[in-house]
Amino acid sequence: MQTIFSIYVLLLLTCTTSLLSHDQECLALFEFKQTFLHQNHAYNFDANWLHKFDSWRTIRSNTSDNTLSGFDCCLWDGVVCSNKGHVIELDLSGSSLTGVINSSSTLFMLVHLQMLNLSMNNFYESQIPSEIACLNQLRSLDLSNSGFNGLIPNKISHLRQLTWLDLSMNPLKLQSHGFEYLSRNMTRLEVLYLSGVDLSSSISSFLVNFSSLSYVELIDCQLQDEFQSAIFLLPKLKYLSMRNNSNLTGSMPEFYNTTLLKGLDLSLTGFTGTIPESISNLNHLEYLDLQECYFSGHIPGLLPNLTQITYLNLYGNKLTGIVPSLASLSKLTTLNLGFNGFEIGLTYAWINKLTMLNELYINTMNIHEEILPYLANLTKLSIVAVEENFISGPIPSSFMNLTQLTLLDVRVNLLHGHIPSSFSTFKSLKFLDIGFNYFSGTVSIDSFLGLNNLENLYLDNNNLSFEASTNYTNVTLPKLSDLSLASCNMKEFPAFLRYQKNMIGLVLNNNEIEGHVPNWIWINSRETLQFISLANNFITGFHQHPNFLQLVHLKEFDMSYNRIQGQLPIPPYTIVIYQFSNNNLSGEIPLWICELKSLQFLDLSSNNMTGTIPSCLSNLNDSLLVLNLKQNNFYGPMKYTCMYGSSLKVIELSKNQFIGHVSKSLANCTNLEFLSLAENSFEDIFPVWLGTLPNLQVLNLKSNKFYGAIQGPSTLSSQFPTLRIIDISNNNFSGQLPNKLFWSWNAMKNVFNGKASAMGYEIQLNELSGYKFLYSITLSNKGAMREYKENLYIITAIDLSCNNFEGQIPQSLEDLHGLESLNLSNNHFTGHILPSLGNLKNLESLDLSQNELSGQIPKQLLQLGFLAILNVSFNHLDGSIPQGKQFNTFENHSYMGNPGLCGKPLSQECKGSKVLPLLPRTSSNEYESLKPVDRIDWMVISIGFGSGLVIGIVLGNFIYARYADLLLGMRKDKYVRPLRNMRRN
Repeated sequence: MQTIFSIYVLLLLTCTTSLLSHDQECLALFEFKQTFLHQNHAYNFDANWLHKFDSWRTIRSNTSDNTLSGFDCCLWDGVVCSNKGHVIELDLSGSSLTGVINSSSTLFMLVHLQMLNLSMNNFYESQIPSEIACLNQLRSLDLSNSGFNGLIPNKISHLRQLTWLDLSMNPLKLQSHGFEYLSRNMTRLEVLYLSGVDLSSSISSFLVNFSSLSYVELIDCQLQDEFQSAIFLLPKLKYLSMRNNSNLTGSMPEFYNTTLLKGLDLSLTGFTGTIPESISNLNHLEYLDLQECYFSGHIPGLLPNLTQITYLNLYGNKLTGIVPSLASLSKLTTLNLGFNGFEIGLTYAWINKLTMLNELYINTMNIHEEILPYLANLTKLSIVAVEENFISGPIPSSFMNLTQLTLLDVRVNLLHGHIPSSFSTFKSLKFLDIGFNYFSGTVSIDSFLGLNNLENLYLDNNNLSFEASTNYTNVTLPKLSDLSLASCNMKEFPAFLRYQKNMIGLVLNNNEIEGHVPNWIWINSRETLQFISLANNFITGFHQHPNFLQLVHLKEFDMSYNRIQGQLPIPPYTIVIYQFSNNNLSGEIPLWICELKSLQFLDLSSNNMTGTIPSCLSNLNDSLLVLNLKQNNFYGPMKYTCMYGSSLKVIELSKNQFIGHVSKSLANCTNLEFLSLAENSFEDIFPVWLGTLPNLQVLNLKSNKFYGAIQGPSTLSSQFPTLRIIDISNNNFSGQLPNKLFWSWNAMKNVFNGKASAMGYEIQLNELSGYKFLYSITLSNKGAMREYKENLYIITAIDLSCNNFEGQIPQSLEDLHGLESLNLSNNHFTGHILPSLGNLKNLESLDLSQNELSGQIPKQLLQLGFLAILNVSFNHLDGSIPQGKQFNTFENHSYMGNPGLCGKPLSQECKGSKVLPLLPRTSSNEYESLKPVDRIDWMVISIGFGSGLVIGIVLGNFIYARYADLLLGMRKDKYVRPLRNMRRN
């Protein structure tokens, strides 16, 4: 037998096509089976897959002449033979085969094979052997979803007879010039499925050469460059899907009525332009998916001519104008027009004509009418998603005709009235979201009894009062997996949660729940719970010891904004997001937190915790993204050690009592985007080495004891290239600012033109759920302290105020064209105001007050069309104040303390007026050390000082008593500046 097998291997290596008899092919098949049998025994795998080979009976041999007898492989499951007895088809798809196929496999002896299907198996360590080229009679090859990996051999192109090739859903990569080989040799190819294969190239020019192609599916292939529009016009093309290739660009061509196209999927690509009117020529089109591309313009007016279409998805583009009536598309089963910019006030009454509709998505479309009555006759609807519109009115009783509904999402609209008791008619309902509307009245779980399929229920943020205390039996309740009762005026935990055994997510935010959290909230769902949020209540603690280790799958736990006291509870090791901010926690950070290897988000801000930062937190370098310890009583030096390659994006340590130097290990945090050490007692020089962090966007060092001069960068390319916000105010920095300090601050040079988006990061918790947190910072801008959160991404700001900087304002500021707020107040800057500041067209706030600037206010500042706040008070400026544009909106306090200035809004006229001598300037240290009330006293006393101390004091007290409210009110309303030495609330 061994000799026979060796001969077969030799035949295999020479790709012989004519020497194998029927019995020899059967032997090759049997050896192929034995390969997997031996591998599974060797690795001790489950042998349930053997049922596929039940009919592949063992071989009996006649030992006298070495002939084979007693079996016929043409009768085996999955095997088809020709009239001559050769094996021409082998289908082992979905057979749970596990093992390795290598170059010596007897499979490649079956050189008469025309069809080979090994899909849906697990050849987990196998590459596609080049020997597959021996099967040169193959017409169909399907290796999809079978675990093959590595490079696709170029020799696969030798299969010139192939009409069907499916290698999709494998971790494969096409070799360089692979498509060139395929298009040169596989001229008969009709079906090409390579979804999930890494192509990483432009394949458009090669696809054009496959003139026989009918079906092409290249989903998620990392395609790039521009897609050749000629491919759309291939004469036999019926289905084309390029889904989820974000770097693939292109546009639609003009279509002709000779095109056979039935299905077109360009979703999640970079396609742009308009949808041409000629798309109406695609008479055979049944499926059109353009979701989340960049198409603009109007929906083609002739789109309703596509009367064969059953699936239409235009979600998430930049389409505008009107939505034409699609009533003629009577075969539509899925319609998705959501998240576009269509005109307000359009009517959608035509929807009631689409009686075959099964799924309807019209979310975020500026719909302002009562649309729900239109849907009452569409009795085949199973999904209705109309969230984030302006749909008004109650839920009509006729809407209850939709008894096939499985999903109803009307979230974020203007719906009102009571929750209909007839919701129980939706027997198939699995998902119900009516959150963020104006529903009112009292509601309980009674309204949803009988909905045995209901899994997701969201009633949050209405005017509802949820009745929490009614008792139920486990038999009558829906088996919920996700529940949100946020802002439902509850004062206690809903009693029906005692009986829920399958909960995954529980949200009871923004209620008035008091006292302790009972264990029964999660005891029945401890094997399933992943997300718990009880934030913004009056919860004081937990029954029994707060140890959540039994919640074995918990990923998110949010208890922020409550009244919890004592030590931080111990979460399970699966925790990803752990929020206990704004409570009354005390004690130190426990060392067990360093063992939470899945932890990405830790927020313990605004508590009464104390101690030092455990050095073992560096154990979480690979997982931790956000560390927020803001506003506690932590003290001592900054012991945290950031290892090279750390995942950290946010470090927020402000409003504590840290001392000493900034840890230089932060230079290893190459992913860091946000660093705030504000309002501590750090005593160090400026950490210029932070400028090497390639992603740092926010740096907040205000109100510490930093000192000394700021050194210029050693190289222009390495200093703060992505910085958008820097606040180093209220420190003891001194010296001149290096002129080249701002040269490499490239993020501030660009004017923001993208979509408004908050700066933050999204943590993906599973395939369907994620958590997005937003960075926040409090800045002095437009004359007041303001917290930025929702719009932090588009803010660019520099605050160097309340230091001891001197010399001239650096000329390099003129290049920061994206800058929106600049505060250099309370320093010792000299020289003139830079005329080139007029080039900073995005500037909204400019504060140069309390310096030693001289000369005139440059007329170039008139170019600052967005300037809302200007303060040049208490300098040595002279000459006329520029008139016109934004300068007409500024009042006296913007210029006070500059006796040499004249013109509106000051009372001092410029022509013929007598210029008063300059008064001695109060030092910024003295000025900033005074409260606003003291400032008025100081100013008034100064007026009377020349006439005698007693008269001055009397006159000062008189004026203060009579006009203090007016003067103080003006200062408070128009311009508020943080006091220099104020460090804590």
